[in-house]
Amino acid sequence: MSNLREIVFDTETTGFDPATGDKLVEIGAVELINHIPTGKTYHQYINPERDVPEEVVKVHGLTTEYLKDFPIFAEVAQDWIDFVGDDGILVAHNAPFDMKFINYELQHLGYEEYKWDRVIDTLEIAKSKFPGQRNNLDALCKRFNIDNSARTFHGALLDAQLLAEVYLELLGGAEPTMDLAADVHKIKDSQIVENVKKVYHEPRNFIISEDEIALHRGFLEKNIKNALWLSDEINAEEAK
Repeated sequence: MSNLREIVFDTETTGFDPATGDKLVEIGAVELINHIPTGKTYHQYINPERDVPEEVVKVHGLTTEYLKDFPIFAEVAQDWIDFVGDDGILVAHNAPFDMKFINYELQHLGYEEYKWDRVIDTLEIAKSKFPGQRNNLDALCKRFNIDNSARTFHGALLDAQLLAEVYLELLGGAEPTMDLAADVHKIKDSQIVENVKKVYHEPRNFIISEDEIALHRGFLEKNIKNALWLSDEINAEEAK
C-alpha cells in the first residue's frame, strides 16, 4: 500500500499578478504522509528584486530592506522542487493564487509546471462544506478551534502549519488508520465470501390456486396500471 504524500504550503508575494511584475517573497510548507504531519518543513524568504509596496508590507511584514539579502527564486527553485518531489500533492488555500506564482516562476526558469491533477484547493473544500459562510484561514481556524493567536502577520510557514490543521478538519478529522482498517475489513470480507461453500438447490415449483390468481389480478387492476412485469394479455385487458 503506497503512502499518500501531501505538501501543504503557502506563499507571500509583492502583489496579485506575476504577469505584471509581482514576485514571490516567501514560501512555507509542511509535509503530510497519509494525513499525518511528519515534522518535515520547507521555509524560504526570497529576494523579489523589486520594491515591496507599503500596503503589502502591512499584510506580511516583509520589507524590501529585509528581503534584499535573501536568495532570488532562481537560486532556491531546485530546493523547492526537491522538497515537493515527484509524488507530492500540493495543498493550498485559494490554490489558483499560489500556483499562479509558483508555476510562473518555474516556467520562467525552464522548469516543468505543476499540473492541476496534483493540486488540492482547501478553499473550494471549505466552500462546499460551509456555503455562504466566511472561509478564509482565520475564520476556519475559529470554526475548528485551532489556535491562530500567533498570526499577527501573514507568514507562509505559520499559515501552512495552520492550514494543515484546517485541512485535516475539513477531511473530517478522522484517524488516517481508519482507511487502513477499512482495507483490512474489505480483504477479510472478500476472503469470507470466497470461503463460503456453494450449495446447489434444486428448483422448486409452487402451485398457485385460481383464487390466488384472481385476488392478485384484482389488486393489480385496482392499484397498478400497465405494470411492466404483467403478461401481454393482462396489459392488453387493462388498456381497454
